Amino acid sequence: MTNSQTWRVPVGGTEVTAVFDASETPDAPVFICAHGAGGNLADRGVVKTAEVMRSIGMHTVRFNFAYREKKISRPDPMPQLTACVTAVAEQARALLRPRLLIIGGRSMGGRAASVLASQGFRCDGLLLLAYPLHPPGRPQQLRSAHLPYIEVPVLCINGTRDDFCTPSLMADVLKTVGANWIMHWIEGADHSFHVLKKSGRTDEDVMREIGETTASWMRHSFADSHG
Repeated sequence: MTNSQTWRVPVGGTEVTAVFDASETPDAPVFICAHGAGGNLADRGVVKTAEVMRSIGMHTVRFNFAYREKKISRPDPMPQLTACVTAVAEQARALLRPRLLIIGGRSMGGRAASVLASQGFRCDGLLLLAYPLHPPGRPQQLRSAHLPYIEVPVLCINGTRDDFCTPSLMADVLKTVGANWIMHWIEGADHSFHVLKKSGRTDEDVMREIGETTASWMRHSFADSHG
């Protein structure tokens, strides 16, 4: 059974809900996992991500952005999104006092965390899952100008069928970032990390790959302080 705690986190004159899912690993790193534009802290993708991260020895904090807490479908402006990530991360830092604090999340949530990291927010690493490099069908609208300013270790995981992240365009972006960036492509996966049946793989296989890739990144990037 999952060891979970529900928090209320003050942010911008309101409060949002966060759920801390504890790993069984003592003194585990903490991953602040933000949801995508159409999601919330309880959606299937976020819950599955939390399960996978716990399985590799990471505590996870998943949370609602303020617009989702208010049951609004339109995402908040980026400054409000980054303020929410900040509030949740700082509450986790105060309550859990982690050795390592990793911020990130799925799609828009990961993008908000990346903006925050580019502004110098104090964290140890950035984990981006299905980074939305551009809107579907609009490859000219790149969301990459801030990425070269991120100095912490970064793991970015995208599927090769992701309509939000054309591999050739990401390849060009990767030329602008430093050696702190690791890019991992999941063959045949879409923006939700689904794979076609004809691929011979399942969504469970994909999530296992995400977990193994993240565990390897953690070992190599934080060798002095992880495990």
